[in-house]
Amino acid sequence: MSIKEPDQSVWNRFWKRKNDMNKVYPSSPSVLEAIKKNFKLEGMKILEVGAGTGRDSAELARLGAQVYVLDFAENSLKIVDALRSSEKLQDNLQLVRGDAFKAPFPDNTFDLVFHQGLAEHFKNSLPLIQENFRILKHGGHCLCDVPQTVHPYTIIKHILIAMDKWFAGWEKQFTMGQLKQLMKDAGFELTYAYGDWMRPNLFYRMFRELGFKFGVELPKYPLQGSAYQKAKDKILDSLKSAPLMHYTQLSIGVIGRKP
Repeated sequence: MSIKEPDQSVWNRFWKRKNDMNKVYPSSPSVLEAIKKNFKLEGMKILEVGAGTGRDSAELARLGAQVYVLDFAENSLKIVDALRSSEKLQDNLQLVRGDAFKAPFPDNTFDLVFHQGLAEHFKNSLPLIQENFRILKHGGHCLCDVPQTVHPYTIIKHILIAMDKWFAGWEKQFTMGQLKQLMKDAGFELTYAYGDWMRPNLFYRMFRELGFKFGVELPKYPLQGSAYQKAKDKILDSLKSAPLMHYTQLSIGVIGRKP
């Protein structure tokens, strides 16, 4: 099977269909939680690469960071711009259209660069992480969050890729060891690793997506606020950084420091 990396047109079509944020799940909450846990955000200069809906960036801006989002899909930036306007974040949330592999920023610009759902879409992800390294200040950090290999999502994804039905055309995945090695190869010193399970789970999300095709909109979070959901989340949160659990989680992430 030939590998066809998604281009700008693929993402513009995707975000044109996903312009109603009430129907779109946010990125893994662990991305934002990892950033808040490891950094004092007030006054930080942060870049999100491949912003999607930009909800994480908007939250970081609300918490006092100076945030930039970089994306080459115009329709993604339109969604972020609408969010920026509705939240009145124009002063500290800036939009930039450009290529993640040739970021339009000088060397040593940012305190933190992060992305979720990006590195897996390229056959060779190393140049992306090296570009992140370039635009970070010395002592700055990069967070890279990707799909984990040992998960039913991987099987379903590759079946759909083989059928030419995958939304992005093609995508790969990582073990925690592979992700850590990628960050080391780009020059980073590893400082933190985490993972998370899809909440709600993959099969519910697939069922909900199918419902849209028949005009039925199921709750985004069906058991939110229930005692069962609170207990389940508490258990999962207590286990998400355990190394063995990384082989069961949907997404994994690593934070690296630029020396």
